[in-house]
Amino acid sequence: MSDKDFKAEFASDARKQPLRVAFVTRRTSPLVKVRDEAQLMTHPGVFFRVAVAVEVLALALVALALLWDAPLEGLADPMHTPNPAKAPWYFLGLQELLHYFPPVVAGVLIPTLVVLALIIIPYFNINVQAESVWARDRVRRLRILAVVLVVLCVFLAVFDVIVALVPTIVVGALMLLASQSSLDARSRFRRWLYSKPLSFWIMTWFLAEATVLTGIGTFFRGPGWSWVWPWRL
Repeated sequence: MSDKDFKAEFASDARKQPLRVAFVTRRTSPLVKVRDEAQLMTHPGVFFRVAVAVEVLALALVALALLWDAPLEGLADPMHTPNPAKAPWYFLGLQELLHYFPPVVAGVLIPTLVVLALIIIPYFNINVQAESVWARDRVRRLRILAVVLVVLCVFLAVFDVIVALVPTIVVGALMLLASQSSLDARSRFRRWLYSKPLSFWIMTWFLAEATVLTGIGTFFRGPGWSWVWPWRL
């Protein structure tokens, strides 16, 4: 066995050297030197905090119910469909997509792809160490980002989905700004952007799209699903 295959040395930090051979002699200790992280017992520490949060939320909901009436409409009439007929708020993003894409695409294909992505992505060995997406192969990853952005923007522009195009451009611009930054940048905001892994950017884009689509479907859609300003409803 050569020196490159085996190297014995004194060390006791399991985090820096998780794979090692330790020789315990009379003058050394087999104990591993680690620092205990801050811990909080589930009971009563966490349980008490959760109970207080639930009570505060319940009191806030009761106060809102006493001060303002719920925005309920009249009794449902099967002979009369309201215009517009809006889904619950958590489905308004999909209903907004139905305005642009065919029903099969917006109602079946896109939700199926999102669910499959949430199931499959955790099984990929992506950013296990949560390192910056620009820490390695910056030029290659910049090219991939440019191709993805161009294809996605062209796809959204062809179907005239301007409301989804804007968040895509904003997130893409932030990623480009992060690619030109470093951990030594003077701006704290640019250092923060540079440190974010790929999972952060994917989730940021998804949440931005969901928020924008849901908000537009809630406040900016009137009769016939036409665009209206909230103060003119």
